[in-house]
Amino acid sequence: MELMRSLLFVPGNRADMLEKAATVPADVLVPDMHNSVPGAEKERARQVIAASLPKLAKGRQKLIPRLNPLHTGLTADDLAAVASPSLFGVTIGMVSTVVEMRQLDVMLGRAEAKAGLMDGSLKLVLWIETALSLVNVYDLCQASPRLVGVASAIEGYTVDMGVERSFVWEDEQVQEYYLLSRTAVAARAAGVQALDAACLIVGDGERLAKEAHRAKLLGYTGKFAIHPKQVEPINQLFAPSPQEVTYARRVLEAAAEAESRGSGATTLDGKLVDAPVVARARTLLARAGAVERHRGGT
Repeated sequence: MELMRSLLFVPGNRADMLEKAATVPADVLVPDMHNSVPGAEKERARQVIAASLPKLAKGRQKLIPRLNPLHTGLTADDLAAVASPSLFGVTIGMVSTVVEMRQLDVMLGRAEAKAGLMDGSLKLVLWIETALSLVNVYDLCQASPRLVGVASAIEGYTVDMGVERSFVWEDEQVQEYYLLSRTAVAARAAGVQALDAACLIVGDGERLAKEAHRAKLLGYTGKFAIHPKQVEPINQLFAPSPQEVTYARRVLEAAAEAESRGSGATTLDGKLVDAPVVARARTLLARAGAVERHRGGT
């Protein structure tokens, strides 16, 4: 599973911001051609991103530009401008049906062919941000082998539902829970990653931590960011803590000792250790190893 703890949006028409983003420890950079770029700047954003990709590709971040949605008529031109060996993949929103996914898959294939890339080399992260996309989320997750992640987008979702987005935490727990939980379950069932949308209040570290903790409890493996200073907290929040790693190792040691005695279960610190607990510990240690390899540049 690809390490995608932090995914940083960068306005695609800002060469200076793209250059600065290369120094930020985000796992993924998301040069944006959609929401952060005004209509008159769309073509410029394509040009700036295309020119920046070779330099950005020298860093350790995966590059996943955000395309304009299919209904804008801009998607194919976006792809033609940025498709290159520098990309890990692309991300796009407002795809709500399997038919639209197939249409997008064809576009990606054509862009790969024109860029001299192998078929299927460009991966895809899809935004779940309409009622219809949420109803179809599991089918969307299975619709293309390119798909590596789905992101829950509460802003677009509340617009589509015709309700005001609340920024009162207790209200949000109600407003977002179904979107977050259904998306996470579908992603897990389909074997792709669930990614949380960005915290829109940049200076509120406590809120960022709350959002990330809630998402992690539901099975999310990463979170988008809209400002560089959100990246390191997200990286820490979605990486196993030293305490978690230590406990996971103790779990495996306790399980091995129990197995040597012919027992399939034991206790550790008064808690049951059986097969599911052991499996969870192994998963956590594997993720910790991926984080360490990323830090070491391997």
